[in-house]
Amino acid sequence: MATTKVTVNSNGSLKLEGDFELVDKNGNKYDLNGREVISICRCGLSQNKPFCDGSHKGHFEHEAVAFALPPKKQ
Repeated sequence: MATTKVTVNSNGSLKLEGDFELVDKNGNKYDLNGREVISICRCGLSQNKPFCDGSHKGHFEHEAVAFALPPKKQ
């Protein structure tokens, strides 16, 4: 089975690698032209949303360090 890896970058984007598809709210696929690695904007400043264009540099701070979520609510 193919896997997808999502990396939360410090002060930046979400990097998607592997086997994935990206769809809009209506389920329409983005044409990624064969890319197996893309970066998704999480600062909201990109002019190419949902893709990262580097606009976050100097304007978005988040130190990406993994942690455990609390237990799921029952």
